[in-house]
Order: sequence, then structure tokens, then C-alpha cells
Amino acid sequence: MSLQTEDRHLQDQEELAGTEMSLLEHLEELRQRLLRCALAILILLVGCWFFREPIFQFLEAPVRQALARAEAAGVRATLEPQPYELRPGDRFQYSLPEEVRIGRRVIPAGTPVPARIEKRGEGVAIVLAEPWMTDQGLIPTGTRLPDPRAAAANPTGEKLIVTTVQEAFSLYIRVSFYAALFLAMPFLLYQLWAFVSPGLYRHERRYVLPFLIMGSAFFVLGAAFGYYIAFPRVADWLLQLGSEFRPLLRASDYFDLILIIMLGLGAVFQIPTITLFLARLGVVTPQMLLRPWRYALLGIFVLAAIISPTGDIANLMVFALPMIVLYFFSIGIAWITRRAPARGAS
Repeated sequence: MSLQTEDRHLQDQEELAGTEMSLLEHLEELRQRLLRCALAILILLVGCWFFREPIFQFLEAPVRQALARAEAAGVRATLEPQPYELRPGDRFQYSLPEEVRIGRRVIPAGTPVPARIEKRGEGVAIVLAEPWMTDQGLIPTGTRLPDPRAAAANPTGEKLIVTTVQEAFSLYIRVSFYAALFLAMPFLLYQLWAFVSPGLYRHERRYVLPFLIMGSAFFVLGAAFGYYIAFPRVADWLLQLGSEFRPLLRASDYFDLILIIMLGLGAVFQIPTITLFLARLGVVTPQMLLRPWRYALLGIFVLAAIISPTGDIANLMVFALPMIVLYFFSIGIAWITRRAPARGAS
């Protein structure tokens, strides 16, 4: 038994040979890694600056769609009965979903007007049932009014606002920076691995590729979950809560909200990657992760409440359920990682 222990000790020394570094060497290594990360982000930031408007339009799309859904919901609530349940010729009171412009004459959005259903071609249209007098003049009978379904499909009428002259510039800088950070994530993860790898055994360094692939993939998956699922639910709830008010959304505030959700969920989705790394080092085991599962679920719900900007149960579950799935998935990763060396040893 002692010979086996001595052999293992000698083997460990051989695997670590040439990796010993002093404290100053560790600090110099850290400085070099940080400089490379900063340079990569700077280069990507310059590149992203030239695409700042398409990037922000991509980030802006969920709130535009949420505003259109909220506006359409408000229109449906003011129609009695629903216009699509009426027949051609029927009249009703209609609240406009958007501003109507005819020459210099304008009917503001939200104005209740007398309307009727009129057959046009293969379908029906909503038109003015009688002449409508505005400050700019008379709008004649039969003028076509905006369809709330078309407004929901083309949410281009709402724009985010800026309140200072320099806000647009600083916002585009931040958009470019975080886009660069997102694109640089694989390189940043590699620099992290390269910094800690000298302290690992040779067989443990082979896991650099799974670490990079899992880290990058789960970060993208978490950010996509925030963009396509979590944020739309949050925006719908918040806009519904403030349905009595006319929303004037500040661009910087909106960017902060969606950024917190996307980056927060991107970081949360790193749980399997961290588990893989710690399990390979022998720091965690499946039993260690599974034993306190009740406390883990409680911690997940607390974390979901912190990340979620709303207080309702439905949105809380949108954030909590993926973390619960990731928690048990991480236990499976720890189990597989633990069993792999045992097979190799036999």
C-alpha cells in the first residue's frame, strides 16, 4: 500500500514538473492574461461600434413587440363588441391604436371615434362612420382607420427616448462594449483556463476543450433564454401593470434592464461548466450536490427573486425553473465526471 502511494506521489510530481511558479511569476502571468483580455475586448469594441445601430435595434426589438402587445390589448379592451365579430355595415365606438394622419389633419392615438365595418376586397376594414372634425379640419366619412392587428405586427410607432444630448453616444458605447464582451467570451474563458492550468495535472488539462465549448454554449443559451423568453414575460407584466399610463421608455433604463436579464442568466447558465471544472478537481461530488437539495432549491428561488425585476409568481418561475433544471443537470455532470476516472483506472 505504501509503495502504491509512493508511486502515485511520484507520478503526480512528474505531471506537475515544470509548472512551479513563484508569487511574482503568478502575478506577472495574471497581468499578461488581463492585458490580452482587455486588448481583445478593445479590438472587438471598435468593430462593434460600426454596427452599433443594428445591434441596438436587435436589443430593442423585444420592448417594441411588448409595447405593441400592450397597445393591442388596450385597444381590444375599449372595443364593445370586438370589431372582428361584427358584420359589414355594423357601427361601434373605436379607440384608435395609433395616430391617423390625412394630409395636415390628425386624429391622435387613443381617440374614440364612430366607426363601422366595411367590406374591402377579400376582407373587411374599419372606417369612419361619419365626418370627424379636428383642429386641422374635417376628416371625411369612409376614411380607413388603423387595424390593431397590423399595429401589433409592425411595432414601429414607438421609440425609446433619450433625455440628454450625450446620452445616445454613451448608450452606443455601452452597447458596443457589451457586444464585444459577448463576442470575446470564448477567448476570455480560454485565458481563465490558461491561467489556472499550470496548477492542474496533465490529464486534467485535456478538459480545456469541453470547458471552452460548454462555457461558451451555456452562456449563449442563457442570454438567448433571457432575450426570447424571460424578458418578454417581464415586459408584458410591467406594461400591463402600468396600463393606466402612457409609457415613455428611456433607452438607457431599458438597456440596463435587458442587459441585467441577459448577462445574469448567461452567468447562471454557467452552473454546469463550473460543476464540470470543480468535479474534475475533486472539489465537489454528486452526493455533495444532491444531499442539500432542499436548501439548494430555496437558494434558487431566492436568486430568481433577485434576478427577476418583477414580483409575480409566474415570472419568478420563468427564472427559477431553468436554474432547477441546471442544478440537477450539474449533478449528472458531476456523476459522469466522477465515474470516468474509475473506468480508466480499471
